[in-house]
Amino acid sequence: MISQERLQDHLRKKPYLVDAIAGNSAMLASLGNTGRLYRLWWPHIDFPQHVDEIRTGLLLDRTPGGVSWFDEAEAGWQHKAGYVPHTNAYRVSASRPEYPVKVEQTDYAVPGQPLFVRAYRLTNDGNEARNITFYYYGSFRIAENELYATTEFRGEQDALLHHRHQYAFAIGSSHECAGYQAGSGAWHAAANGELNGNEIDMQPDGAMFWTFANVAPGQTVELTIYIAAGHGRNEALSALAEAKSRPQSAWYDDTVSYWANYLAAAAPCPSNDPAIAELYERSLLAMKLMADEETGTIVAAPEFDENFSRCGGYAYSWGRDAAFVTTAFNKAGLGSLSEKFYEWALSAQDPDGSWQQRHYHDGRLAPHWGLQIDEGSSLLWGMWDYYVYSGEQQSFLDRVWPAVEKGAAFLVSYIDQETGLPKPSRDLWEEREAEHTYSAAAVFGGLQAAASFARRQGREDLATEWEQVARKIAESIEELCWNDERSSYYRGVKLTVSKGEYEAAIERGEAGHVFQRNKGYWKHVLEVDPIVDISLLGLSVPFGVVAVDSPRMVQTADAIERLLTSPKVGGIKRYENDNYIGGNPWILTTLWLSHYRTLQGRYEDARKLLDYAVKHVTPSGLLPEQVDQNTGETAWVVPLTWSHAMYILAVHLLAEKGQL
Repeated sequence: MISQERLQDHLRKKPYLVDAIAGNSAMLASLGNTGRLYRLWWPHIDFPQHVDEIRTGLLLDRTPGGVSWFDEAEAGWQHKAGYVPHTNAYRVSASRPEYPVKVEQTDYAVPGQPLFVRAYRLTNDGNEARNITFYYYGSFRIAENELYATTEFRGEQDALLHHRHQYAFAIGSSHECAGYQAGSGAWHAAANGELNGNEIDMQPDGAMFWTFANVAPGQTVELTIYIAAGHGRNEALSALAEAKSRPQSAWYDDTVSYWANYLAAAAPCPSNDPAIAELYERSLLAMKLMADEETGTIVAAPEFDENFSRCGGYAYSWGRDAAFVTTAFNKAGLGSLSEKFYEWALSAQDPDGSWQQRHYHDGRLAPHWGLQIDEGSSLLWGMWDYYVYSGEQQSFLDRVWPAVEKGAAFLVSYIDQETGLPKPSRDLWEEREAEHTYSAAAVFGGLQAAASFARRQGREDLATEWEQVARKIAESIEELCWNDERSSYYRGVKLTVSKGEYEAAIERGEAGHVFQRNKGYWKHVLEVDPIVDISLLGLSVPFGVVAVDSPRMVQTADAIERLLTSPKVGGIKRYENDNYIGGNPWILTTLWLSHYRTLQGRYEDARKLLDYAVKHVTPSGLLPEQVDQNTGETAWVVPLTWSHAMYILAVHLLAEKGQL
């Protein structure tokens, strides 16, 4: 367990909540609204992360008091930040009362290049000429490791070079630096504005500075910092040389054109409402950054809790999240990203046909809590959605069919013969074990999709078998999972609980049983889980086990809205008595109810739920996971890919009904 003191030091450098991301789908950075760069991943967007701390500051006329770090609000700097329209470039303007220099900083990663660009414009806003010295300090934890890094200054390339094992990062500029220091107390030296010229140290950090003499009042000078990555020193230095071979404006123009072409290839937003259209475009841009360029993996969010201090981490690929994201890509006309993801998904399937909870970009199993049966089911369902979108391409069917056949066979083998539902597994929130109603709906959807594939392959025998199992799941849900007392479906049956929870429930008159498992341990199981949960909407949307207008489904949706609406700020919580990060409303859950209300024909209600998401974007225009239940401010995870996907889907559902 990380110590509290060390955690606080870590959070000083890397807060849980970030303001923006920038990248090119191979390189990904998370940034604050002061322009501070918190994290940098390369060559994949989930792992490894390489930055400990990167800082930038100014020193005027060699005056006493040291460097003023303009990425620091505590030092009196004021910041205005936001994305450059129609791009994933992030721009911050910094100024400070009584300080004569203003800074404009633009961060972006160049598409197709292992290159992160930080472009600066320094403007003398005073009434006399100034000597402006720009300081850069960088501390790397290459491959998330604190040990055995080397930092050196390479005079021939005028660059700081950080390297460890197979990764290297070369830091240089469009201008020749005036001084440098590798290691040996680089932070304190930089803060004091006195670098000592040390050329190499087995330390992770270093600093450089550039001086602009006699900058006249009103004059602007430009400086670009390049962070070039490579597999080894030579690659990184070569990438830096390539960066310096062109003016920064050329890299910027290439980047702007790339994002313009990406957006042009997408279906236009089906709404003329400026706020809806703006978030639609930002969603497409953010979702692209969450899809790995090489492998196609789609991750849930950029990592922000690498010490697992408040959660189990987010920079992994969940089959369920990704299936919603790919359906959103399909709706937006970006199905090539879906196809690439499902090509990747084949590499993540286990030999028995299952897909486990979450994976790294290379298909390897990530840290997890055990099987979630809805993950693989969602992948089968998502594959079918893409197949239909693609015009039923036979080549795609031929590639995925072996995985579909194995995946469906595993689902069939995982049916509890007593209930007809999938056997106990973790729920979609990764918090409890049971035969969950949502998981059963997902398996129904996966088997129906697999049966459709089988029929296209001429395997009527398998199609019939899988459809029969799916029908039995639907029957079992109606027979076993309806809670007449609460006018809602049960969240699940056969819920595993602790001994204390079990004994308290039995005292309340609830039904359950205890049985012995491996090595003489005992398992305590309650017969039903009566908690109302937003995921119960999955019975209808998207998996279609229960009709939207079924009286039971209508009652369940109404119970969800009644019991889960956050009283102060609105929005829908995940479930009753949720205590994760305080139990806030989520964006994706609110949009999930919007999906249902749209299909139900309650368009005004659906639109209000959509508008809730528009209203609760972050200042940079991204969608978080959660909204603070008391203040309405962003509470957790920025951006959450699933939130953006549910938004795209909500927009299209309303548009298809002529309600936008």
